[in-house]
Amino acid sequence: MAAEDYDIPIFVVTGFLESGKTSFIKDTVAADYFQIEEPTLLITTEEGEEEYDRGMLLDHNTLLEVITEKEELTSEKLEELNRKHRPERVIVELNPLWGVEEFCKMKLPAKWGFLQQIVTVDCNTFSIYMNNMKSLFSDMATSADMVVFNRVNQNLPLSNYRRSIMAVNPATEIVFEGPDGVPIDIFTDTVPYDLDAPIIEIEDVDYGIFYIDLTDNPERYIGKTVRFKGVALKSKMAVGNQFVPGRKAMTCCADDIRYIGYLTNYERLSELEVGKWYKITASVTTGYSKAYRGEGPILNASEVEPCDPPLSELVYFN
Repeated sequence: MAAEDYDIPIFVVTGFLESGKTSFIKDTVAADYFQIEEPTLLITTEEGEEEYDRGMLLDHNTLLEVITEKEELTSEKLEELNRKHRPERVIVELNPLWGVEEFCKMKLPAKWGFLQQIVTVDCNTFSIYMNNMKSLFSDMATSADMVVFNRVNQNLPLSNYRRSIMAVNPATEIVFEGPDGVPIDIFTDTVPYDLDAPIIEIEDVDYGIFYIDLTDNPERYIGKTVRFKGVALKSKMAVGNQFVPGRKAMTCCADDIRYIGYLTNYERLSELEVGKWYKITASVTTGYSKAYRGEGPILNASEVEPCDPPLSELVYFN
């Protein structure tokens, strides 16, 4: 349903038992940015260790309804709750075992529409769930607009956790929160690939981070060799045997998509076919170019091999 077709947004918060759904919702309901004068309807389908304080919810004009059986969560029930509370906003804490996709296909009351689906994850149990319930978790992550990893322990392989989500949904926003609930940047001092490797392998989902880091910190890459996928493109700014192995990137919204890439020297340029995907192995230098309006990264390709495109051709910077 398009955003202009509804007036009452639904926020679906899901995740495995004790993943932090209730805490996330309580913090959101109490946040200054989330306050509205009209009532918010909170429907919970799960009762975990942490319970809701109805008084606190009422202080924030939020009305709680508990549904304990999957069979009770029907279109008729939603209509009943709509007539009872006349909400201007709806939050649904959904048990994933009830079927996220099934719920999202349910017929809704007039003017209700899904705005955002959020998945909460306890960092300390993520590996266990992925090993034993990978299919169910993938179903949740595939349609999620945001995945929130909470209770973060920096000793855990957080880059791998992020990569496992982006493998099924590269467009989703991924947030890591410390034990205090404050968001943290897991790449503050590093990147999700080995800068000291003989060849720095840039996985498809990490190209956006690579592009930004090479632009901002070229000194970290000078003299090193990188390997990544790109489409062979020509540029008016290219000279000699230069081309641009590029990728389409969503820079701010779906209407703002452009190609990003770096000028690359390749002696056998005439053998390449414009518009085709290649895996490029290249050393990194810097140099002047009109394309950069000054100094910028220049790659010197030693190998350019045809390859299959990434599972998601669009680059995201998350």
